[in-house]
Amino acid sequence: MPKYEKNPDVVATLTPEQFWVTQESGTERAGSGKYLKTKEAGIYVDVVSGEPLFASSDKYESGCGWPSFTKPIEPAHVAELRDTTHGMVRVEVRSTHGDSHLGHVFPDGPRDRGGLRYCINSASLRFVARADMEAEGYGAYLDQVEDI
Repeated sequence: MPKYEKNPDVVATLTPEQFWVTQESGTERAGSGKYLKTKEAGIYVDVVSGEPLFASSDKYESGCGWPSFTKPIEPAHVAELRDTTHGMVRVEVRSTHGDSHLGHVFPDGPRDRGGLRYCINSASLRFVARADMEAEGYGAYLDQVEDI
């Protein structure tokens, strides 16, 4: 099994927006994320650690302005924390090994798919296309990604 961790060399190469989102718990502007409209088959991994987070099969259009997923591809890779910033009570999601801020999870997702909406910043993600998953070491997740 690959070892996923926060890599200081990778952190040093992040764009200013990726750094702000993942390391300082920022939020990209609604509707601006690189992966908001991505419909290609594959998985989304933590931009810092590479740990698998979400499958394209679980992505859906929620209308919120950020990529939305019904569940993590590997639940152990997504930590949920109480967030009381900005005068609200929410559930923040962070990558377990990279400790990257990903976004938040809300209980207003599709009922027939578990009822959750993982609202995720594109800046915290790197997309790995289905065709590249084996070569990049994510072959174990191929059965969880449907061809689109």
